[in-house]
Amino acid sequence: MKTIHSNVSEKNLEDKNKNRAQIDLLRSRLSLLEGEGKFLMTMYLVNGNSICQMSRMTGLSQSSIARRINGLTKRLIEGQYIDCIRNRDKFNINQMTIAKDYFLTGLSIRKITIKRHRSRYHVRETIKKIKSILNRCENANQK
Repeated sequence: MKTIHSNVSEKNLEDKNKNRAQIDLLRSRLSLLEGEGKFLMTMYLVNGNSICQMSRMTGLSQSSIARRINGLTKRLIEGQYIDCIRNRDKFNINQMTIAKDYFLTGLSIRKITIKRHRSRYHVRETIKKIKSILNRCENANQK
């Protein structure tokens, strides 16, 4: 077993453990992604490619790739779509697809309307309903 060096502070160890836990969480949730998001996160997390390497391979700018990875990471860790999956009995198929597009993929309401052939009003109201159901479930779990 490795010993802890005396010059490594407890805070640094806690930060490293927190980062490792987040990386493990991201890797476990990779299967939820599809398409380009899954490709980028797999290259970054599993293959260990740098943003510079990914930029050369995809033809996208480094800042664009960094923003996409940062956004995907944030959405995977926040887990609002995971909450939808846990409470899937409260949602219909249409609501789950909109929840995935909005909470996981990060599509705007406008892009969801185009992709799902729905009105903006319908998508906006569906997202409001999903959020209210998630808030009720969260409040019930806290009690």
